Formats: sequence, structure tokens, C-alpha cells
Amino acid sequence: MLKPPALRHCVLLGLLLPALSGAAELYRYVDDKGVTVLDRQGVPPEFIGKGYEVLNEQGRVIRVIPPAPSREEMQRQLDEKARASSDAQLLRLYTSVEDVDRALERKLAELDGLIGVARGNQQSLRTQQANLQSQAAENERAGREVPAHLVAQIDNLREEQKRLEKDIARYERDREAAKNSFAADRARLARLLGGTR
Repeated sequence: MLKPPALRHCVLLGLLLPALSGAAELYRYVDDKGVTVLDRQGVPPEFIGKGYEVLNEQGRVIRVIPPAPSREEMQRQLDEKARASSDAQLLRLYTSVEDVDRALERKLAELDGLIGVARGNQQSLRTQQANLQSQAAENERAGREVPAHLVAQIDNLREEQKRLEKDIARYERDREAAKNSFAADRARLARLLGGTR
């Protein structure tokens, strides 16, 4: 069993060994003048991005740190990663281009249903508005003032019709966007599956 002083020496030696072995390493990098530099202290922060090599005490390369990618290269890598992720999702969703066609049909049917409901509601509002305007006209013909609540109801119906008009326009835009999006998915899936259908 080790006595306390001997134990202390072992611990100190254990702590020093990594430092001593690290001290034998050399760092080789190119500075801003294009000169290759060998340094025991490490690579200055401004040159790390260019990449460097770590050499052992015999001058052999033991580690190569590649240059950091350029902004364009990083963007290309991000684009490739996004494309791969998108392709993987596409292949999970669809097994054939016919699946894409069926999905588009379902989406368009859903949007057509929403457009149909909105148009039906519009027609109902127009009928209500016509009835209220008829009541307002009767009041005017009889020489009476049109009640404020009647005017407010007519205004509300007009506003509601405008809102429905905007909804229908949005559904129509969604319909076009869906057709374009599914067409792109179909073309990409055909490429991924090796077909040109």
C-alpha cells in the first residue's frame, strides 16, 4: 500500500504527464502573409478558421484540423441537408406519384367545400339583407324614420359579406398554392423513385 507522500507523487506525475506530452506537440498553420508557421503555443485565433495540423515531436502529422467552410459552402451544406430532410419526408408520405395525385384531389375537394360553404353563407346573408332593406324601404315610404337597429343589422350583414369575400379569395389562393406545391412534390417524387411519369 502506498504511503501518503508516495501517493502524492503519483497524483502529481499523473497530472503532469498529459501536460508534458502536450508540450511535445507542434502546430503548423499558415499566417496572413502566406508563411507556414510551426508553433508550440498553439494556433492564434485569427488563423484557426484556415485549418491547421498538429505534429508530434518527430514532426509527423498526428491530427489535421480542416479549414472552416466558407459562407457559401455552409449555405450549400444547409441546403443539401434541408433537401435530404424534405426528400425523406416525401418518401415517408407517398409511395407513388398516384398517392400525390390522390392527396391533391383530397386537398382541392376540402378547399372547394370551404368555398361552397362560404358562398352558401353569402347567399343567405344577401337574402337577409334584401329582407331588411325591404323593411327599411317600407318605413321610408310610410314617412317613418328607419329604426337604428335595422340600419345596424344591414351594416353588419354587409361587413359579414365582405369578410366572406376575403375568405373565398384566400381559399382560391390556397387552391392555387396547393396545385403548385403538389405538382412540385409529384415531380420530385418521380425523380426520387427513378421514374419520369
